[in-house]
Amino acid sequence: MSFKSSLLKSKLLKRTVKVGIKLTPKILVISIANILLKGIAEFSELLYDLDKRTAFVQVTLYGEEEPIEIALDGFEILGDEENYQFILHKAQSNKPWMNNILSRIVGKAWDIPSIPQYKDEIGFVASLLKAEHPEPEQETVNEIA
Repeated sequence: MSFKSSLLKSKLLKRTVKVGIKLTPKILVISIANILLKGIAEFSELLYDLDKRTAFVQVTLYGEEEPIEIALDGFEILGDEENYQFILHKAQSNKPWMNNILSRIVGKAWDIPSIPQYKDEIGFVASLLKAEHPEPEQETVNEIA
């Protein structure tokens, strides 16, 4: 296993990246998104919580006056070392046409393409968004002697 591969599987790195994401100023993320999408869309609001698996975005498409609001609740990546799938559990918008689009993708598993040269990086991102289902509590039975 290469050093890079070992590093990307490190729990310390995962925790550090999650803290970094939480501490990244919202204005920085919105500014970068607006630079990348110049002439297509402009973000005015962006909130996300990786631990709760929620996100809210308010974006205005170029040439439009009213913003589109989208709220995501429950998203995760499932899979193993080779194959990953993205699942969105709930989504809602302030636009009926967007709700119709979202209804077609919510609850379905979407394959994440396997790109050999980015295998480790895809695995790392998948580990950040991996489903965290709590272990079921085991019942204990007290024997009466």
